[in-house]
Amino acid sequence: MAAKWLLIETFGGRHEPTVIALGHTPKKFVPLGNIVRHHVTLAETRRAITELTIEQSTIDRISEDGSRRTIAVPLTISAPRLHGLMVWCGRPDEEVPARDLAGAWLFDLTEDTSLRSDDLLTVYGIPADQHAEQRQQSIAGVYSAPLVSNHRDEGTALARIVRAEDGQETQSLWTLTRPDGQQRALHYSCRQMTKPGPDGTPHHLIRGITHDIGPATDNPTAPSSDTLDHRVMDRIAADGKHHAIVNPATLRLLRWIGPPLPRLAWQALPGQPAPAIHPDDIPTARAVLDGSPHGQIRMRALDGSWLTLDISAKPIDLDRSTTAALVTLRPTTGPGNPASPA
Repeated sequence: MAAKWLLIETFGGRHEPTVIALGHTPKKFVPLGNIVRHHVTLAETRRAITELTIEQSTIDRISEDGSRRTIAVPLTISAPRLHGLMVWCGRPDEEVPARDLAGAWLFDLTEDTSLRSDDLLTVYGIPADQHAEQRQQSIAGVYSAPLVSNHRDEGTALARIVRAEDGQETQSLWTLTRPDGQQRALHYSCRQMTKPGPDGTPHHLIRGITHDIGPATDNPTAPSSDTLDHRVMDRIAADGKHHAIVNPATLRLLRWIGPPLPRLAWQALPGQPAPAIHPDDIPTARAVLDGSPHGQIRMRALDGSWLTLDISAKPIDLDRSTTAALVTLRPTTGPGNPASPA
C-alpha cells in the first residue's frame, strides 16, 4: 500500500510527539512507533522531528541506504516553536500523494488571545493579503462563524478553557464554510500547558493543529450548518437581547449564543480596542454572575467609548463538573445607546 502523509503533533507539555492523523484519518494521539513499523521509516521520521524542532525548514532527502525518501513540512506559528509537522516517507521512485492542508494555532488563556498561522488561515480560505489582520483575535472569535462547532464536544472544549488544567487533550470535528462557499470538515487536536509568558509570569496555553480532512458533505460526522439549534440561535436575539457564554473566573466572553452585540469590541482584531469591562463596573459584573438578579455595566465599544448595558446571568453546565455563565446583555437605550463617559 502506498505511503500516506503522517500528521504529528509536537505540542510539548511533558509529552513525546504523537500521530494525530494518517492520511485523511484522524488518530487519537497515537505513539509514533504504533503507526510506523518499518525501521528505516521510523528512524527517518524521528530524525526529521528532531531537526525541525531546531530549525523549521522543509526537508526532502533520501536515506543513507537509498531505500527511503522523506519529506517533512513544519507546522508553526512563528519560529522557533514547532507545533507539529507533516511527514511522508516512501520509496524514492514512489509518487508522492497530495498533502492535506493543516495549520497551527495557540490560545493564550491568560491574555485571552488566539494566534493563527498563515497555514491555518489558508485552511480557512482567507486570502494571503488578509493574513496580517486575521492572525490574532480573541478566543471568542474562534467560536464564531464561519466555523460550526460539534455540539457534542463543544461543552467539553469550553469547560477545559474555564478549568485551564495542564495536560488536558481535546479533539473534535467542526465544519467550515469557506469564503468560496465550500464546506470543509476540519479536525483539530490540542493540549493545554503552562509556560512563561513574555513578561516571565506563568501563562495558561493551549497549543493546537487543525487539519482539513475533506468536504463536509463526504463526512457524516461533520456538524451541519443548518440544524434546528443553529436556526434557533440565529433568531434568539430578535427581542433586542444578546446572549453569551462567559467564563465566571475571568469575566471573559467564550462564545456568543446567536448574533453578537453590535458596536461591542469583542474580537480584538488589529485596529480594534481590546475587549473590556469598565474597571468601576467589574464588582457589579461579578455580583451578577454570582447570583444578583441583574445589573448595569459599561463595556468597551468599537469606537473606544463605553456601551452601557443591562445584564443578567444564570449558570450553565459545560460538562458534569464545570459551570459557566449564560449572560444576557441589552443596551440600556436600545440600538442607539450613546457612548457613556469614561
